[in-house]
Amino acid sequence: MVSNVSHHQLDLPEFDAPVRLLAVVAPYYRTIADGLLAGVRQVAAETGATLEVVEVPGALEIPGAVALASRHGHFDGYVALGCVIRGETTHYDTVCNDSSRGLTLLGLQGVCIGNGILTVENMEQAETRADPEGQNKGAGAAAAALHLVALARKWATAPDDKPPQERDLIRLAGQLEGQNRT
Repeated sequence: MVSNVSHHQLDLPEFDAPVRLLAVVAPYYRTIADGLLAGVRQVAAETGATLEVVEVPGALEIPGAVALASRHGHFDGYVALGCVIRGETTHYDTVCNDSSRGLTLLGLQGVCIGNGILTVENMEQAETRADPEGQNKGAGAAAAALHLVALARKWATAPDDKPPQERDLIRLAGQLEGQNRT
């Protein structure tokens, strides 16, 4: 059942420098994926972000694709899109939990990700959440990724601050081998 409770949405962030987004799409349910992607495209256009799209076989492959792309630094943020509909087996639980866990772990490593993987009971719920003119969760995932990009840029190294690699350095005792750090 869709709730008629209104939810607060943050205004989209504004950027001084271009933002590059990558949408990683599992098109198993093509019409649902296309609807979600339409929402992402709309939000990207509203913020002036550039968008690249890649497809992977299923929701379980989305975190791996984001991890691969994030290693290269070509993108500021990532949007995960797909749909998992409950079936007759426990495969649904595995796919939902593991894809979500993979994205969460990447997020905890500082990767700016919006999770737009729908986990629903039936096709009707999926269609409602992928409707470009309605409750589009792809648009929400793109907005989430952009808000994280804005935070990452806000908290980037200040001129008088140490670079992140020095801030995150953990020294247990003495100097690091082969480095002249104090």
